[in-house]
Amino acid sequence: MMNKMKASSIEQLARRQVDGVVRLREEDEYCMESTVPSICKRQISAHDGGCDVIVFEHNSTKLISGGQDRVVNMWDTTTGALVRTFHGCVGSVIDLSITHDNRTIIAASVSNNLVAWDVNSGRARHTLTGHVEKVCAVDVSKVSSHHVVSSAYDRTIKVWDLHTGYCMKTLLFHSNCNALSFSTDGQAIFSGHVDGCLRLWDIQTGKLLSEVAAHSLAVTSLSLSHNGNLILTSGRDNMHNLFDMRSLEICGTFRANGSRVASNWSRSCLSSDDNYIAAGSADGSVLIWSTSNGSVVSTLKKHKGSVVCCTWSGFGKPLATSDKNGSICIWA
Repeated sequence: MMNKMKASSIEQLARRQVDGVVRLREEDEYCMESTVPSICKRQISAHDGGCDVIVFEHNSTKLISGGQDRVVNMWDTTTGALVRTFHGCVGSVIDLSITHDNRTIIAASVSNNLVAWDVNSGRARHTLTGHVEKVCAVDVSKVSSHHVVSSAYDRTIKVWDLHTGYCMKTLLFHSNCNALSFSTDGQAIFSGHVDGCLRLWDIQTGKLLSEVAAHSLAVTSLSLSHNGNLILTSGRDNMHNLFDMRSLEICGTFRANGSRVASNWSRSCLSSDDNYIAAGSADGSVLIWSTSNGSVVSTLKKHKGSVVCCTWSGFGKPLATSDKNGSICIWA
């Protein structure tokens, strides 16, 4: 169900399709048209314990997963084969990010630090230390592969230089941050907090630029649209909200009866063309909404455990989802 959808923001979602490629009108950029998934093509037993986070490589169908077994795995989603395992975390992996050149993977761990690996060699490049509580979110700049941002349950957000492994800046705030995203220009950071607020920070000065009450309970997830004009938030109030980042106004609210956000770090996602939202539920189902009219266009059922992460390939398919039992489903 969609409660609100403002006309001005619907226009931002307008797309023109040519031969399976979607052209974003404002920025003259291209991404692949997304398809609505309906069938589980492959199920992977990915981790012992829960698989809390999955993320696709950029412009690839290779999938990276992190779990409670303290390892990070890379998978070929076309075959289900394990490509590589990355070791070095001494606690459960809660979040992952990969640089846009696909050369470095960074994992956020409950062991109060982050580990960065070289993808080709599998060797750890850096262990980023400085947080004093579990690290629950990480993101890499979309314009610079050496700027990384992380948040932990010590009420801090840290900006790192991946070349040196050193912390460049620390932001302090009264509410712990569950989710992070760089802006498309790399100049700002979006953060989603336990107090339900979405906040915007200047990365250079560390100044809080703006904030908005996004949810009545904790924010669990942030997903930036392809053109950077919209951001999807999910919360423990079982709502999924689309915000117009230029006005910080909600332009769409998505929910479904019986669908419950499973954890403080449950990750939803936008499709590569921004036409769909995917979010997992505590009952093991995955719901797909249309962003244009707010309707549920598909309900996917295969998981036996609570679904905690969804991620969509930049190619438009497949969609991958993971659960608290350590399984990954690949949908087409």
